[in-house]
Amino acid sequence: MSDWIATAFGTAAALCSITSFAPQMIKIWKERDASSVSLRTYALTVTCFILWVVYGVLTEAWPVTIANACALLMAAGVLGMKWRFRDGDPEAAGR
Repeated sequence: MSDWIATAFGTAAALCSITSFAPQMIKIWKERDASSVSLRTYALTVTCFILWVVYGVLTEAWPVTIANACALLMAAGVLGMKWRFRDGDPEAAGR
């Protein structure tokens, strides 16, 4: 029974980590503006997820690897949009 509980908590934690970036991604994409997003914070977050993925691979902890790889993709998406829309979308501002 305790394995099931641990798995349930681990799954919930992984889903929360992965989906926590979705609201920020949606907001940036809709507004075409990421000027209020901290570049340093997301650069550090992406670095942390890279380290977790490497750790998961080295220790063969596949749930850790998969969950953090998915969260890495989400955080990297925010970071990518930060670079793309760092000053807002000039085309959207002219409308």
